[in-house]
Amino acid sequence: MTTWITICDTCKRPGWDQTDMQTTDGEALAALIEAAAETTPVQTRRVSCTMGCERACNVIVQGAGKIGYSMGTFEPLAEAAQGIVDYAALHHASETGQVPYREWPQAVKGHFVSRHLPTPPEA
Repeated sequence: MTTWITICDTCKRPGWDQTDMQTTDGEALAALIEAAAETTPVQTRRVSCTMGCERACNVIVQGAGKIGYSMGTFEPLAEAAQGIVDYAALHHASETGQVPYREWPQAVKGHFVSRHLPTPPEA
């Protein structure tokens, strides 16, 4: 089954409007995540707004039949992107989507916002 990293490309960190940046922080983080995920079993997709604006930059790691996780308050840096991709690869390898805390990459610790239980199987 595919594990997805859904990346909000409209996220803007505080103070964004006071800079001369041509792209949003979300677009910058998305490009870094996409590059880091190229040789992994993880897929990426961009969406416009995950409604977590107060925690920009936001991503969601999810897979069918597995627990999914929302994470936020990332800076658009290569280290953050690599940590997100590394976590998603661990999620992919997990039968349930749960990854033991001791295995979490340092770059994602403190960034978890919520857990999403898989939808019940259809009757």
